[in-house]
Amino acid sequence: MEIPRIPLGGWIEGALTWLTSEYSMVTRAISRATQTGINGLNDALMWLPPWALLLIIVAICWKVANARLAIGGAAGLALIWNLGLWNPMIETLTLVVIATLVAVVIAIPVGITAALSERLYRTIMPVLDFMQTMPAFVYLIPAIPFFGIGSVSAIFATVIFSMPPAIRFTTLGIRQVPKELIEAADAYGATRGQKLVKVQLPLSLPTVMAGINQTIMLALSMVVIAAMIGADGLGSEVWRAIQRLRPGDGFEAGIAVVILAMLLDRLTQALSKERKS
Repeated sequence: MEIPRIPLGGWIEGALTWLTSEYSMVTRAISRATQTGINGLNDALMWLPPWALLLIIVAICWKVANARLAIGGAAGLALIWNLGLWNPMIETLTLVVIATLVAVVIAIPVGITAALSERLYRTIMPVLDFMQTMPAFVYLIPAIPFFGIGSVSAIFATVIFSMPPAIRFTTLGIRQVPKELIEAADAYGATRGQKLVKVQLPLSLPTVMAGINQTIMLALSMVVIAAMIGADGLGSEVWRAIQRLRPGDGFEAGIAVVILAMLLDRLTQALSKERKS
């Protein structure tokens, strides 16, 4: 006796087909707006000479962190420039910045609501578990029918993939605020909004920043993988090196990704410590 196979894949394909046909106008509008943002930021960064942008980034590192990060950032960016990977690095940075901004704008309100609502918290935690254990490549599949091949699909997949840490850490930070402080705010007659803005969010900010840091790192990793669906940047350099069997070029692009990841990681950690102090 054979057990009938559940046609889960067919149901998913049918749902994607229905969504892409029924909401094609919405996806086209989102695609145009996203592509405009990508082109605008990319053109603005490309307009600056490499040496000028390098000096700006070094100055930010010096101001936000310390001289050691500024010197290390200058050396790393100079190496990327020397390897001829400056433009792909800018394209990757553009995708990471836009995807992170979109993910944070969605994740922070969801995390705050989940922290304040026990019912939403219990509902969203299994969803986040599912999202974080799903293989990264799977997120590329629904992006293509919605937005086609290219950077917009990369942004869509990156936002979905990188959002869970920001939601989790925001919820965790707010729920870990000591009850004594909440009770003190209640005793002074603070409203729910005042408690959130003046007590819970300031105290949870280091944890929220840690979530944003993780979101940036996941966004960078996903943007590199998204080269498989036509995303520009350092990921496309790695993918091209694989296709042409050029390991040297692949390692150069990989080193550039590592430098960019370390720079973004140290900057966000420095921002978190600055806010905490």
